[in-house]
Amino acid sequence: MTSILTFDNHAERYDAWFKKYSYAYQSELMAIRELLPVTGKGLEIGVGSGLFAAPLGIRQGIDPSHAMLEKARSRGIDAVKAVAESLPFRDNEFDFCLMVTTVCFLDDIDMACNEAFRVLKPKGSFIIGFVDKNSPLGKSYEDRKQDSLFYRDATFYTVDDLLRHLEGAGFKGFSFRQTLVGPVADMREPSPIKEGYGEGSFVVIRADKDER
Repeated sequence: MTSILTFDNHAERYDAWFKKYSYAYQSELMAIRELLPVTGKGLEIGVGSGLFAAPLGIRQGIDPSHAMLEKARSRGIDAVKAVAESLPFRDNEFDFCLMVTTVCFLDDIDMACNEAFRVLKPKGSFIIGFVDKNSPLGKSYEDRKQDSLFYRDATFYTVDDLLRHLEGAGFKGFSFRQTLVGPVADMREPSPIKEGYGEGSFVVIRADKDER
């Protein structure tokens, strides 16, 4: 996992990306909203500074970085220190879990998927927003990861990669949205939101837990 100290020491720099590329940030929020349940108790896993949880109305989150937690709490999030692989919550506690730009930093993706499945209620949903490894932005991140402060130790995934891990944890009923269909630096307005995947660099997957 990317060192927690990296996020503790550079929390402002991480947030600055979303401010600099505000149209990309808006596009990501819009794509997530299309698949996020409109009601129910939600948890953001890897809440970071709360940039997604706050505008999406999610009131609970976890993150391993103290600096990020402080920022999330300042945005009104009940944020606790924890990792995705060991969530400090009861079985069947949440209606949905959200994970945005976090999956590439996980130490053990299967443990994280299993934990999300465990804390979700029957018929609950796990929503993951991420940069597709096969996309132009994903390839750029992969090519330059050794020179990146945050992504040096990241593991990027394709959609098919994530589907295998989600299926392994017991999830079914997948839905997809995609956005960021062109270079982020060239954006002059939010990018269109489309169903499916394969065109946009940012993909949202919604995976459902069955009724059992």
